Amino acid sequence: MRSNVIDWTPEELWRAYVQLTEAEAAFRVHKSDLQIRPVWHHREHRVGAHILVCFLAYVLWKTLAASCRQGGLGDEPRQVFEELCEISLVDVILPTRQGVEVRKRCISQPTEHQRILLQRLGMRLPIALEQA
Repeated sequence: MRSNVIDWTPEELWRAYVQLTEAEAAFRVHKSDLQIRPVWHHREHRVGAHILVCFLAYVLWKTLAASCRQGGLGDEPRQVFEELCEISLVDVILPTRQGVEVRKRCISQPTEHQRILLQRLGMRLPIALEQA
């Protein structure tokens, strides 16, 4: 490895290079897997919020990748993500005679394949969900 940095050890240079490749890989995940595109904000707090959301999405993606690896599902979480995205959450709103709405939050039943994936990932779907 060649560098113009003269006061670093070869190990420090290598670690910096590895961090660079990891950062580039993170940007590729943002653009491809997470489908995040540039958004132009006009207020600084919105820029910060957007960066936070992008960062959290990336952390969740890397966590899913680690869970896939641990569950023997490989290093690439894309297929698992696409399969689990088909699980849906629905708010059922029922009107009453008193004019009050009763809300019930329901989650779809996973297919057998989704159930196996969830089991391999060490995840469970909630039986009941809290109201928002």
